[in-house]
Amino acid sequence: MTEPTAPRPAPVPPARPIRYVALGDSMTEGVGDPDPARPNGVRGWADLVAEQLTAAHPDTRYANLAVRGRLLRGIVEGQLDACLALEPTLVSLYAGGNDMLRPRADVDGLMEVYEQAVARLRSSGAEVVLFTAFDPGRDAPTSWTRPRQALYNEHVREIADRHGCRVLDYWRMRALQDWRYWAVDRLHMSTAGHTYVAARMLELLGVAHTLELPPTDQLPVTASPGVLKEDLYWAREYLLPWIGRRLRGTSSGDAVAARHPGWTTLLPRAVVPAGPAPRGAAGLRGSGEPVDWPEAGHA
Repeated sequence: MTEPTAPRPAPVPPARPIRYVALGDSMTEGVGDPDPARPNGVRGWADLVAEQLTAAHPDTRYANLAVRGRLLRGIVEGQLDACLALEPTLVSLYAGGNDMLRPRADVDGLMEVYEQAVARLRSSGAEVVLFTAFDPGRDAPTSWTRPRQALYNEHVREIADRHGCRVLDYWRMRALQDWRYWAVDRLHMSTAGHTYVAARMLELLGVAHTLELPPTDQLPVTASPGVLKEDLYWAREYLLPWIGRRLRGTSSGDAVAARHPGWTTLLPRAVVPAGPAPRGAAGLRGSGEPVDWPEAGHA
């Protein structure tokens, strides 16, 4: 299925050297994409983006302050000041997904806090990439959140328009409706899902990349909703522990620290010369044009 795009003027790109900070929760931390050799045992789309940015621009530096389980206010209070202290030129922000799973989510009130954070990030001079919420569809265990996710998305788009941010339109990534892009917990993306999002992010920035995915029918089946045996396993291993944490007032991230709290440099394990940057990629709310990254010393 072709994913719609909504072109809009490209904001001013960040200067080189690129200093990229990723903010958010488990989605940005990389949960669902296991890698025992990395901090917290995960990789994720943000690491992949950082690797490809470094391949294209060797002076790139990267920090990832995201922590699983964080609510929107926790992300703003716990990550924003640390981010600004690093003086980034590029920031990605995905926050609010865990709030949408709470029984009483005040979306309008949350987005006031969200916009204040975006305003601070933009006033620092950094280019900011925001995410819409993902559409869980009708079969996901979180399908009941769709109305509030849609309201959240409208806030994100309006805030992006007011503050000159790019938007990675997660809601319109219809390819991700296939369960093979999701981990066994049915809540986090699998390795394939993280790779897909990383590619869309790089295309939004106009950065050539070497990320590739096999055809969907060659991806492993990682989640099988509607299969009784699988549903019972999922409920026992993931749903009941999640409910237990809610009842106890605890979080999966209580004992977890940010994976890359300071600057690091990540390189792809295999760097292959890439062709021209893709244009007009699906799921992007941006110009689709490559960003004109200035040479160092010419910001």
